[in-house]
Amino acid sequence: MGEVETYLGTVDSADRAALERVYSVAKDVVPDAVEGTSYGMAALLYRGKGLIATVRAKSFLSLYPYSGAVIAAVSDALGDFETTTGSIHYSAEHQLPEAVLRCIVGARRAEIDRTSRFWRGNDSPSLEQE
Repeated sequence: MGEVETYLGTVDSADRAALERVYSVAKDVVPDAVEGTSYGMAALLYRGKGLIATVRAKSFLSLYPYSGAVIAAVSDALGDFETTTGSIHYSAEHQLPEAVLRCIVGARRAEIDRTSRFWRGNDSPSLEQE
């Protein structure tokens, strides 16, 4: 059982379904993503970096794309949602539209790809010897 699956097992009812939906969409957009942890949260990782995490807080659900630039890039589509520089708040009753989720995950993947030129498939990027 992975970290995301373990975390989801601690959440009940509608909140769990909303969190599962985010991870499902993210895995559809980035099939190579794997479960892990980033900044102490259960997350999907891509190329060893945090791709996306979503967690239940006391009064809302939070989505973390690990990038303020990604949130800024989709800010026009987030008018109905509270945001911080690093998170987007939503609820089981007021979820992010799938198209917006796909855009967020795709933008984060592209950001990781741009910064991982020398990725070799392990947890730490390194320069390849020629």
